[in-house]
Amino acid sequence: MFEYRYNNFYELVYFHAKNSPKNIALFDGNKKITYEELKSKIDSFARFMELIGTKRDDKVGILTINSPEFIISFLAANKIGAIAVPINTFLKEEEIVYILNDSKAKLLIASSKFSQNVENLFNQTDIKKIIWEGDYKNLDEKNISFSEILSNITSKREKSFNYHIDDIATIIYTSGTTGKPKGAILSFRNIFSNILGIKKLLTITPKDRFIVYLPMFHSFTLTVTILMPLYFGSSIVIIRSIMPFSNIIKQVLLKRVTIFTGVPDVYNALSKAKLPWYFHWFNKVKFYVSGAAPLSEDTLKRFNHKFKKAKLLEGYGLSECSPVVAVNRPQKQKPKSVGPAIPGVEVKIVNEDMVELSCNEIGEIIVKGDNVMRGYLNRLEDTNDTIINGWLKTGDLGYMDEDGYIYIVDRKKDLIISKGINIYPREIEEILMNNPFIKAAAVIGKKDEKNGEIPVAYIELEEGANVNENEIKKYLKEHLANFKIPKSIYFVDELPKNATGKVLKRVLKERLKNER
Repeated sequence: MFEYRYNNFYELVYFHAKNSPKNIALFDGNKKITYEELKSKIDSFARFMELIGTKRDDKVGILTINSPEFIISFLAANKIGAIAVPINTFLKEEEIVYILNDSKAKLLIASSKFSQNVENLFNQTDIKKIIWEGDYKNLDEKNISFSEILSNITSKREKSFNYHIDDIATIIYTSGTTGKPKGAILSFRNIFSNILGIKKLLTITPKDRFIVYLPMFHSFTLTVTILMPLYFGSSIVIIRSIMPFSNIIKQVLLKRVTIFTGVPDVYNALSKAKLPWYFHWFNKVKFYVSGAAPLSEDTLKRFNHKFKKAKLLEGYGLSECSPVVAVNRPQKQKPKSVGPAIPGVEVKIVNEDMVELSCNEIGEIIVKGDNVMRGYLNRLEDTNDTIINGWLKTGDLGYMDEDGYIYIVDRKKDLIISKGINIYPREIEEILMNNPFIKAAAVIGKKDEKNGEIPVAYIELEEGANVNENEIKKYLKEHLANFKIPKSIYFVDELPKNATGKVLKRVLKERLKNER
C-alpha cells in the first residue's frame, strides 16, 4: 500500500542534511542544531562505536534524559546496523539489569543523572563500556564522555552497511504492567508504515515544530515526535524535564510549536489550568494529540471548550504496533472513541474463537498491517500466542461502530466477572473522573466467595478536596447500576503509574492481595 522511500532512519537525516542543511533539526534550550550539524554528530558517534568494536546487530542500550544525545546515539546505532534499545528511565537497577541481560546489550549510553542505577552494571551484565551524557566524574577506559567523543572524532563516511527495510530498527520493552517487560522487535517497515499512515491524515511540512517533553524511550514519543518530524524535515523542540510544567507552555510560545503530543494527565491539567490570555492568542499549535492511556470524556469537553483554535485528537496504539493503530480525524471526532484505524492498518473485533463480531458487539481488538511487530525478543511462545495468521491480539476489549470508529472498553485482563456478569472497570472510572473532587481513579476486581469477583476503587483526590466513601458511592448510584458500584473505596495520595501516566493496576492488585 505504501511506497517506502527509505530503508532506515539514518537516511532521513542524510537526505535533509543534503537538501536543506541549514534547516533546524533540534531545539535544545537556547541551542539550535541544523540537519547538517545533526548528521555530523551522528557520523562522529557512529564512527566511535565502530572503533570500539560495535558490530551489526549488537544491542545498544540508551538510558538518557530527553536530549540530543538520545537522538544521536539512536541514529548512530542505526547507521552502523546496531540495534538501539531505549530503556525506561523510571526503572531501578534490578529492572535495568534485566533488560540489558535480556537484550544482551554490550554498550550503554546513560545520563549521569542515573549513575547510581548503572554504575555496577559491569559485574551484572555484558556491558563493556558506558558512554555518559552530562557531567560524570569518574571517567576511565570503561566510562567515557559523550561530549568528548563528539569533540575528538570526525567522520565523513556516509554509509557502513546495506540496509533492508525489514531489518530490525529497535527493540522497545513493554511497560511491564503484567510482569516482566517483553522486548517488542520493530523493523524499519513497522515504524515507517506508522509514519506514512499518519501522513495520509495530517498535513506535516518542514515548517512544523514538534515538542518533545514525554520520555523519548516510549514508543509513542519515539515514532510520533522524533522519527516522524525527522521524516518530514521538521523541527524537534526538546524539553529535558516536564517540571516545571510552565516551561513547556513557555517553549510552545517561544519556539512556535505546531504539533503538541501528550497523555491524558497533561490534557486534564491544561483543561483546568489558568493560562495567560496571550497563550490562546499567540500559540501556533494546530494539532494536540493524545495517546498512551484513555482520555476521559470530561477532559475532552473541557479542553475543546478552552482551546478552540486547534483539534485534540485521541488515538490508540501499543508498542507492538509501532505504536499507532487508530486516531480520530480532524474533520470528524467522536467522544469516547479513539477513531478509525489509520491507513494501512486493519482492525477487527473478535470473540474467543477469533470469529469477527458485528458492529457494536464487545470483543477483543486485533490488528493487522505493516505496523505489527516481528515478535517478542527471546519469547517464541509469547509471540505465537500474540500473533495469529498475521493478526496481533491486543488484549484490549472494545467495539466498532458503523463508521469504523473504535471504542475501547477495557483491558481483557482487567475485566471483572461478578455472578457471571461482565463489569468493565473503565466505565466506572469514567464516571468517577467526571466528579470534580476526583483527580484520578482506578477500579480493579477483588476475589469474593459469594460473587466470584467484586469491584473496588482506588481514588486520588484533587488538592484540598474533602469527600468520603459514602459520598462517592451516593454519586456513583446516580449513574450506575448497583452491581457496578465498588464495594470498597480506598483513598490514596497518588496512584502508581508508568512513565506515560497509565495506572499500574498490577501494583494495586498486589497491594490488595497483601491487605487481606
